[in-house]
Amino acid sequence: MLKNDQLAEWDRQNFFHPSTHLAQHARGDAPSRIITDGEGVYIIDRDGKKYLDGFAGLYCVNVGYGRKEIAEAISKQAHQLSYYHSYVGHGTEASITLSKMILDRAPKNMSKVYFGLSGSDANETNIKMVWYYNNILGRPNKKKIISRWRGYHGSGLATGSLTGLDIFHKKFDLPIENIIHTEAPYYFRRKNLDQTEEQFSDHCAEELKSLIQKEGAENIAAFIAEPMLGTGGIVPPPKGYWEKIQPILKENDILIIADEVVTGFGRLGKMFGSDFYQIDSDIITIAKGLTSAYAPLSGSIFSEKVWEVLEKGTDEFGPIGHGWTYSAHPICAAAGVANLELIDQMKILDNVNEVGPYFNAQLKEKIADLPHVGEVRSEGLIGAIELVEDKKAHKFFDPSKKFGPTLAGKLLSNGVIARAMPQGDILGLAPPLCISKSEVDLLIGGIAKVIEEAKA
Repeated sequence: MLKNDQLAEWDRQNFFHPSTHLAQHARGDAPSRIITDGEGVYIIDRDGKKYLDGFAGLYCVNVGYGRKEIAEAISKQAHQLSYYHSYVGHGTEASITLSKMILDRAPKNMSKVYFGLSGSDANETNIKMVWYYNNILGRPNKKKIISRWRGYHGSGLATGSLTGLDIFHKKFDLPIENIIHTEAPYYFRRKNLDQTEEQFSDHCAEELKSLIQKEGAENIAAFIAEPMLGTGGIVPPPKGYWEKIQPILKENDILIIADEVVTGFGRLGKMFGSDFYQIDSDIITIAKGLTSAYAPLSGSIFSEKVWEVLEKGTDEFGPIGHGWTYSAHPICAAAGVANLELIDQMKILDNVNEVGPYFNAQLKEKIADLPHVGEVRSEGLIGAIELVEDKKAHKFFDPSKKFGPTLAGKLLSNGVIARAMPQGDILGLAPPLCISKSEVDLLIGGIAKVIEEAKA
């Protein structure tokens, strides 16, 4: 029996939930889930039910729940200095220390970090700086930004436009001008099923070339992409993809923005996906794993190449006209410092490189051959199970059947969390990076059980 029904009533009457069917929630047609506690890879609701969180919140609680080291760092900073801004050269010990810690871990060509609060606002910063960069270089027309269909880069006006998912565009008058999209590197959903991965990568490269020729390289400022597709399906790039894409961008003087909100800080077994996939990034977007979501914090990491131009711009035109009130908020920065220290102390990268292959193997062994499983795909400690109506015919479910969300709901009732990804019947997995092999067994075993039951 649910406790504290008054709280559930207040929830329905007052709380605007993101990514929610608003009418169903307000009517009470969907459950009101109130979470009260967390420990390691588990969360606990107000009725005491324990769930294995196979998605680390929203792929963000990398070090796991209940880490006192981060909580104590937040408390200490709040007691000492709860806030001061970072405008006009102001800083705090936490924000300055965290900047150095990030750059010590980032690819070697990176130079400076600008802090925000979310991946969305970080990508808004990136867009503005890319436009500023080209204005300083005397290229006022070089402003368009190429994103990819099924990419996810935020929910704002510009960042929601970068996002290549219909639900984020429909009825919002998006995308805005100067945002254009190219082929998603999604091999399982390729139109030509006879293509090899290498051939599909060639196809993606040709599509990019055609788009650049159509729009004119002199009009295109940047290409933004996740090292591997995240919310659009959790899809590692096909073989040869980044090797084929990067030379096209370099030839046309198009900056590379690597959106590492999901892959940054260990998800793939390296500190950054740019290193994992050997992407020569000009700007890197960070958030989620930066604090393991113990406090909201994001960042834009700029390369030496870009930073030199930004500096030049302020010499010519004065202080840069960009800032957020909460940029480099000291409490959030203190959480980031403690989190990065904990990643080292817990040997999180070692755990990903040990447990990740086991996670990948268990997905293939226990899930891949089950009914309605079209594909399992994974890298490090992130993966997806793509569900299909007919495996042999490569036939997808009618979206109205909500097969993926139904399975995710059954999993939840069994105490296991996987995410029903948007735009497809896909179960997403991205557990806390501290997960053990025995906990992987519980996660994969729970999923196998509901898929087996669903075949009826």
